[in-house]
Amino acid sequence: MGLAKIVTWAGVAGIAALVMASPLQAQSTNPLTKLEGNWSGNGTITLNDGSRERIRCRASYKAGNPETRIDLRCASDSYKFELQSQVVYRDGEVSGNWNEATRNAAGQISGTATPSKIDVRAMGQTFAALITISIRSDSQSVSIRSPGSAMQEVAINLARQ
Repeated sequence: MGLAKIVTWAGVAGIAALVMASPLQAQSTNPLTKLEGNWSGNGTITLNDGSRERIRCRASYKAGNPETRIDLRCASDSYKFELQSQVVYRDGEVSGNWNEATRNAAGQISGTATPSKIDVRAMGQTFAALITISIRSDSQSVSIRSPGSAMQEVAINLARQ
């Protein structure tokens, strides 16, 4: 068999393997599936007056194929937020919708995701934030930065429950 035929058969076999890959295999590449379950932890919130407070948070991730629902509820002594989002992961990109129940705010999410980090921008009519989630096996660090809003920055460390 000549080299050209070997290369052609290898190409056909590779394409067939991609076409016949199961949905479960495709889902396993979604880094959000690593977050499936319940999480809790503490952190700090910096308010627009410069004050900092301890904040307690709970998060829940329900990963599907390709959608993931994320619920993040946090409270400090003087501040509370409840962030829900529905996102889709495709080829390294994350997009979807979010809403914050205590302030009746909503908008779009877009950004990127890798197995160790998610970087998204949440945009709405009255609120914008940069959100970074650093993922480790049984822990995650969440950073929310929103200059100009009542909540300037939140830094949270969460552990799997």
